[in-house]
Amino acid sequence: MHYPKVVSTYCPRCRTHTPHDVDKDKKRPASELKWGQRRFRRATRGYGGFPRPKPEGRAKAVRRVNLRFRCKKCQYVVRPVSWRAGQLELVEKH
Repeated sequence: MHYPKVVSTYCPRCRTHTPHDVDKDKKRPASELKWGQRRFRRATRGYGGFPRPKPEGRAKAVRRVNLRFRCKKCQYVVRPVSWRAGQLELVEKH
């Protein structure tokens, strides 16, 4: 799927439609202090191997697309609702 690198959309800070730069959202490293990560570390600690069955098959062909819209005027970042796409390519509008 092709998506434009610059879109004109509503900016809540400017309170008007302005051009926004579009970026793919990058996954942050998981925090070791979060409860789920602490539980996972506790479960996988020590002798006995992995506590859960290994996932069968392969990864899903269609992934969620997370985008960031950054206002060119005030640099405010808006994260629109994500959707599913097999592949996303940011392209120049022509």
